Amino acid sequence: MTGPRILLTGFGPFPGAPYNPTQPLVARLTQLLRPALDDVELSSHIFPVTYAAVDRQLPEVLATAKPDALLMFGLAARTPYLRIETRARNAVTMLWPDAANTRSSKRGIAGHADAMTFGPHTARLLRAARLTGIDARPSRDAGAYLCNYLSWRAIENVKAGGPKLAAFIHIPLLARGGAVRRKGSARIALEELVDAGEAMLIEMVALARKARNTSVS
Repeated sequence: MTGPRILLTGFGPFPGAPYNPTQPLVARLTQLLRPALDDVELSSHIFPVTYAAVDRQLPEVLATAKPDALLMFGLAARTPYLRIETRARNAVTMLWPDAANTRSSKRGIAGHADAMTFGPHTARLLRAARLTGIDARPSRDAGAYLCNYLSWRAIENVKAGGPKLAAFIHIPLLARGGAVRRKGSARIALEELVDAGEAMLIEMVALARKARNTSVS
């Protein structure tokens, strides 16, 4: 049996954020060469920041990549630290349009359903990120925009028998092209994000291996 298949996702630019650092982060993580990843099949996808794109492209990429685990990244421009989301809320903003200038016509994703949790594995991802020295914190609120929307759709797919695991990580805004933290700056640098992303990816691989072995036995 080959190793786990992990799908990494990010987002493109959107109104108010012409540069989305999830794109270079996902690219760097997909190119990692580490012994722990030798038998791992890594794939990646960058979603346009539209509800229609998520609804259309998520099923397509899951059918193509057939991942055991889904590790998603999104931008939280006003948060200066890493946020490991623990759940997706049944909420959609009606105020802010997506990148196609489309506004949601309703405040919820699925009727009156309660929030859905990713699962206890998010605590292990949080610990893995913190061990790299980055400021990482758990979050119960993924917002009401595309990051939360993708999180909801991903958890739906897990519950329907798709990937065994899913997780969503919000990253802060970076200085464009700046890979090194400037002296006195509180802003997290790309290299720090890559280190934390690598730690979480390797943890997700271990979790996916365990889930595979459990399902086989």
